[in-house]
Amino acid sequence: MMNVFMTRAIKLARQNVEAGGGPFGAVIVKKENMIAEGVNRVTSKKDPTAHAEIQAIRAACEKLGTHDLSGCEIYSSCEPCPMCLSAIYWAHISCIYYAASREDAAKAGFDDLYILNEIKLSRENRSIPHVKLLNPETSSPFEAWKDCPDKSKY
Repeated sequence: MMNVFMTRAIKLARQNVEAGGGPFGAVIVKKENMIAEGVNRVTSKKDPTAHAEIQAIRAACEKLGTHDLSGCEIYSSCEPCPMCLSAIYWAHISCIYYAASREDAAKAGFDDLYILNEIKLSRENRSIPHVKLLNPETSSPFEAWKDCPDKSKY
């Protein structure tokens, strides 16, 4: 039996390709109700973060009026990349369902293995330099956060 939400995510991805976009679609569901959907808008928005999962998360947060998507599930036409996976964790989404694997995506030219490998390296050995600049104010934003009585925790 086909899952209706996964079918929708795949259909969105296919339609996005036909419209000139990337082959990725995502749907966010809460209690069997579709909350939001997204497609890859990297090239149309000129935004490297506009992946389908990110677009769906942004739409779901806006619709629900929260940054916390606990109790929601995401259905993605493809296994999420490292950026999207991080966003899914930050959003507290409860479950990830995906159709194509990252290996399938790599065969189509969407290979994120180099990012996964970079994450495993120490900062000093990554291909993009990571340079810590010392400043006497380095800790002040965190101190302000710790002292803020009405902060919204996340």
